[in-house]
Amino acid sequence: MTLHHLLEGPASAPPLLLGPSLGTSLALWDEVAPELAISHRVVRWDLPGHGGSAGDLLGPGATVADLAGLVLDLADSLGIERFAYAGVSLGGAVGLHLAVHHPERVTSLAVICSSAHFDGTRAWQERAERVRREGLEWLVESADARWFAGDFTVPELVRDHREADPEAYAACCDALAAFDLTERLTDIGAPTLLVAGREDPATPPAHLRQIADAVPGSTLVEIPGASHLAPAQCPEAVLAALRTHLDGTPRRGMRVRRAVLGDAHVDRAQARQTPFTARFQDFISRYAWGEIWTDDTLTRRERSMITMTALVAHGHYDELAMHVRAARRNGLSHEEIGAVLLQSAVYCGVPAANSAFAVAQRVLAEEAGETGKPEGE
Repeated sequence: MTLHHLLEGPASAPPLLLGPSLGTSLALWDEVAPELAISHRVVRWDLPGHGGSAGDLLGPGATVADLAGLVLDLADSLGIERFAYAGVSLGGAVGLHLAVHHPERVTSLAVICSSAHFDGTRAWQERAERVRREGLEWLVESADARWFAGDFTVPELVRDHREADPEAYAACCDALAAFDLTERLTDIGAPTLLVAGREDPATPPAHLRQIADAVPGSTLVEIPGASHLAPAQCPEAVLAALRTHLDGTPRRGMRVRRAVLGDAHVDRAQARQTPFTARFQDFISRYAWGEIWTDDTLTRRERSMITMTALVAHGHYDELAMHVRAARRNGLSHEEIGAVLLQSAVYCGVPAANSAFAVAQRVLAEEAGETGKPEGE
């Protein structure tokens, strides 16, 4: 049995998991997730005993590690190996745990109105004990004051709080009581965004500043007028912060794309972009250039050689012309390009290599004419 969840966005888009706060449901993200789903495969999930998730997924003495395990089980069930993650409060603590203990799974992290610790164990243990005795009604009465600034409210979230399973809620309190990653924050290597609500009494900005000061290269955004459930009260501000944070990969990919293919080529491709092709162009910048070409396991010279060989094998000669030029920008000499095509003749076939040599000779001659440099250089 997995956590109840909601999938939104293109199946081919990069996955983004959104975690909720204690006492809420995936409805917490209603004003933000649909916009994020334009460019991401968004997976919203419910805590055990909250929303649509079964209460028996978590028991007494639970830890944030247990919740993180359930999130990984969910990702595995959906075939998601690596993902961006954003979470609020307890959902943010889950993200911190994943980034520290499962860094190979987390491509980026956003921690919203959360903390590396939740002010010790006693208050949470007392809350868990009382919830087990009396249920949740006494907490529901103060939900608006704890969650929102001013007179703002979201009736659906208050209703979800009232309908949560008390035992599962108490188990989540146990997890918060035991949580403290203060000494492990420097281990986080994923690009990290911290979002604080300036009116948040539960996890005030100082808690987020503590994380920002410890996590290398992290970014802190404070939202005026926001309390603990910032995505519900100030969705536009949260969305803007998340978009800036999550768009780092496409921006990086576009930089590499321009460096390899040249500004003129990329500008022409962008100028020809239409609403019909826009998502494909985004896919290229985000995936091919933002993830594959930015991976430093292989050098750009090596990637050029592999790419030219693959294009010869499949007869993609227009693309080959583009990548012969790219190979020169990546430092390959005329002789090295010729050696790659000769190697391709052995494994891809002489006719394919014959056409490839013709394409490459034309491109290199054009390049020599443009630069005035001899062809043999």
